[in-house]
Amino acid sequence: MLSSRLAYECGNFRAKKFPAVALSLFIGLGFGGNSDAADAVALSGGPIPDRPEKLQYPVLAYVPPAPEQFRVALTSGPVAYVVPDRELPLVNIAIYVRTGEYLEPADKVSLAELTGYLLARGGTSSWNAEELEERLAFLAAQLNSGVAETQGSVSLNLLSKDLDEGLKILREVLTVPRFQEDKLALRKQQLFQFMKTRNDDSSSIEGREASILAYGEKFWANRQATQASVEAVSREDLVKFHHRWFHPSNFVVAASGDFDREAMIAKLETLFQDWPFTGEKPPTIPTNTSFAQTGAYIVDKDVNQGRVSMMLPGIMRDNPDYFAVLVMNDILGGGGFTSRLVNRVRSDEGLAYSAGSSFPGGVYYPLVFTAGFQSKSRTVPFAISIVLEEIKRIKGEPVSSLELSTSKQGFIDRFPRTFSTKAQTANIFATDEFTGRFARQPNFWKEYREKFERVSTEGVLQVASKYLNLSELVILIVGQKEQILLGHPDHPVKLADLAGGRIVDIPLRDPLTMKPLSKETPGPTLNQ
Repeated sequence: MLSSRLAYECGNFRAKKFPAVALSLFIGLGFGGNSDAADAVALSGGPIPDRPEKLQYPVLAYVPPAPEQFRVALTSGPVAYVVPDRELPLVNIAIYVRTGEYLEPADKVSLAELTGYLLARGGTSSWNAEELEERLAFLAAQLNSGVAETQGSVSLNLLSKDLDEGLKILREVLTVPRFQEDKLALRKQQLFQFMKTRNDDSSSIEGREASILAYGEKFWANRQATQASVEAVSREDLVKFHHRWFHPSNFVVAASGDFDREAMIAKLETLFQDWPFTGEKPPTIPTNTSFAQTGAYIVDKDVNQGRVSMMLPGIMRDNPDYFAVLVMNDILGGGGFTSRLVNRVRSDEGLAYSAGSSFPGGVYYPLVFTAGFQSKSRTVPFAISIVLEEIKRIKGEPVSSLELSTSKQGFIDRFPRTFSTKAQTANIFATDEFTGRFARQPNFWKEYREKFERVSTEGVLQVASKYLNLSELVILIVGQKEQILLGHPDHPVKLADLAGGRIVDIPLRDPLTMKPLSKETPGPTLNQ
């Protein structure tokens, strides 16, 4: 929520620069009449009809912004997307960094996370952590940083009148972070406490084990931080990691807000010039994934409902079948209450509160198809059988014309929301630059709706048959093994029959070492 000072500044700015906007906001809050009725009259062009289905809407005419009109290659190194937005007296700057967890040593897992977290929270050469936090609060500014699997980020949001001071702080954070020792120790303790809860929630167990089955236990993205790996990280390690990768040649910038475009470009040039150290170009992100052998994998945990993930090998997002796959998955399980899995598993059978599927395209390596749900232990096999029936059905017969048109129209109608704000526009284009989409698919957003419109019933059937290969199916279940294998008396379905007769036990892992636990051996306690 905005601070009172920031809210005042924004409101005052609106009223002075856009009195009509301020008046409409006043009316919209209920102080100036029936705005809903006014909107209805405006849409229909006449009296309000007596029934909602009689409302007439104009044909949507929307042209997405072109990335080229905002893109600038700064002489200081980064590529920036600079998008002015005079609606509010605010400026947003996001810097995406070519770094990630894939670059940290195997014996110091959490180095990237600690570096990213403390970059904006551990002080600078001129400010200790407490002073920096206090100054940012006075400015009503938000400064955040982090390093995830395949990218780092530093972001700043503040009032436009404070931009120059904010950029000075941002420069210090990027070039001379303090990585204050007491803040590092505190963050380590927070990570230790998080580790202790790793087996408390079945959803976290499911996410961890699903990733291992989907990409392989030796894949870099499945390396887990342990007590030993966190303890091994020193302040000097953070400094070295920062100096290697946080360099302007590894930056992509998104800037939006209340500024003149040319003036902001000049400020960004100054921000990144004369960098005090020389960074490195990161290596290619490893893609040596390994999909598990088909079968059912069970983590025995005493919970009320079994969590199920049914997985198949996936695709890249630049796959020519990408748009047909999105429509196919939307009809199968990605479309919420219009999808088949929700209607069968939830609405018809009442076996789960939610059910669905996802089929994302990978950026650096293929991401898997997943169908999932939660159900009572004894109905898990029956619910799995229904999901399998629906997968076989979408592979074996054409979807209806209504299903196809509903799905396609949903993607097309939601499309303008992608660029609903200038900040979204800047960040989407910067992300496309960062991940290589702009270089490989420069017309992606221009052709987005057209490619959905070209998806046909035959195309959906073709990609379902091509990619939903049930001979490769991996089923992960976290729940009460005995009850799940017993099945339900009203539905004589056995898990072994659904999994090709192969059922594999996955033991819980020690939360501090991530080594498999036997049921008889409790995990060690955290060293204090």
